[in-house]
Amino acid sequence: MPDGHEKSARQQWAAPGGRHDWMIRFSRILLPSGVGVLAAILILAPLSARGDISFVLAKDSVALAEERMRLTAATYRGEDGKGQPFVLRAGSAVQTSSLDPVVRLGDLSANIALADGPAMLKADAGRYDMNRETLMIDGPISFIAADGFRLDTRDVAVGLKTRKLASRGPVSGRLPIGTFTADQISADLGSRAVVLEGRVRLHITQRGGK
Repeated sequence: MPDGHEKSARQQWAAPGGRHDWMIRFSRILLPSGVGVLAAILILAPLSARGDISFVLAKDSVALAEERMRLTAATYRGEDGKGQPFVLRAGSAVQTSSLDPVVRLGDLSANIALADGPAMLKADAGRYDMNRETLMIDGPISFIAADGFRLDTRDVAVGLKTRKLASRGPVSGRLPIGTFTADQISADLGSRAVVLEGRVRLHITQRGGK
């Protein structure tokens, strides 16, 4: 049985106004405050983390973004007026606005089906108008047909539906027969008919094509 001294200590601990009551009152204040601090830490911790955070972006927010869509690779498919398919590929694609149908492309190539076989267009950079299905090349472009016909020029617009090519100003380049400069070029890629207009200079190489 506990002696009188131990009983007296317990009575003092449990007595009203003693240390036991003081600890109970302190816990009632401390514990709710601690829960609030812990909840705040759990809420704010993801915002201060250095890692990636997954989130869902509303359509309105996407439309207001400086660049609406950026892709590291893109493929566009379609058909011309005769039902012949074309495939346009790009190493990068950027659409600046949902209201703008023009997509800026980099490292692009296009495979187009012609009556006498497949052909390819290659360029470093360009803009594709999805409504008109027109490719506007910024810089050099090469057109290579299945029969070996090749046209190298720059800064032209190519109608992927019409298979027509036209420059937007003075142009220079190379044909199977030699090099050329002119104020303007237009070409039917299907028939290989090339028309040079305005201050035309043509340097024909020996044993060139017809």
